Amino acid sequence: MNWISNYVRPKINSLFSRREIPENLWTKCPECGTMLFHRELADNLNVCTTCDHHMTITPRARFAALFDGGIFTEVKVPEPVTDPLQFRDQKKYPERMRAAQKTTGEKEAMLVAEGEIARTPVVAACQDFSFMAGSMGMYVGNAIVAAARRAVELKRPLILFSAAGGARMQEGILSLMQMPRTTVAVELLKEAGLPYIVVLTHPTTGGVTASYAMLGDVHIAEPNALICFAGPRVIEQTIREKLPEGFQRAEYLLDHGMLDRVTHRKQLREELVTILRMMMRQPPAVTADLPAPKPAVEKPAEVVAAGPDAALPVEAPAKAAKK
Repeated sequence: MNWISNYVRPKINSLFSRREIPENLWTKCPECGTMLFHRELADNLNVCTTCDHHMTITPRARFAALFDGGIFTEVKVPEPVTDPLQFRDQKKYPERMRAAQKTTGEKEAMLVAEGEIARTPVVAACQDFSFMAGSMGMYVGNAIVAAARRAVELKRPLILFSAAGGARMQEGILSLMQMPRTTVAVELLKEAGLPYIVVLTHPTTGGVTASYAMLGDVHIAEPNALICFAGPRVIEQTIREKLPEGFQRAEYLLDHGMLDRVTHRKQLREELVTILRMMMRQPPAVTADLPAPKPAVEKPAEVVAAGPDAALPVEAPAKAAKK
């Protein structure tokens, strides 16, 4: 009986048991509710194939689609002091940091990299909204300063992708001080005569909007991105009035002169290349590389019989006749 209960029964149960399906195979679009297969969604750059809703995308996935061949080099960012205020709410700040690092696999809320876009060398920085809502802390300030200094050192333009809920409350006034720090970093680029392009993604709010996110030479936004300082709900509760449809969305801000472009994520790479090369006074980018021509191989001359004991090449009958 022990053999039957310990071996045979578990074996039968395993054969007929219901297989568990991983939860991350399908993603529900928050806009239209369509269930999207994870590979199809990744191939479409996290844009819904039904309603074109732009979902959040990680910095590494964005850089893989942005840089030539998906190849880029990370720029080292100085690490600030951990938990300088000994902040604690429901959890300690270091516990929240470890949870975010485990969930995202990233060290912090911003990734800085350098590489080429259509053979145009650039430095890029991207915020990760999945890491504590992309909140701006001391590390994010250090990352923007490091990106600006690297761009000045290499004489390259800087592209910044913003996505944040605002300043990080766990760092208090130290977080708010990143607003003037990042403003000074942007000034380094302007003094060096280098382009600074900001791509505002959903959502970009709070102190991020009030500082480096709105200091670019060119401002591009993804469709329907929320871009604001105070959210629409806070404004409605303050003024006690209903806001216009689409208020603080990318298209609304474009119509009112706050943005230069609203560009689909799949067309963003070509848009950035065109703008960068115009601002850097470079010729248009080569859209495709042709393979190098293969060296011509001389074919051996065809041989025909000219007699019982001789074989002469077809190309030189006159020379053979002289002999």
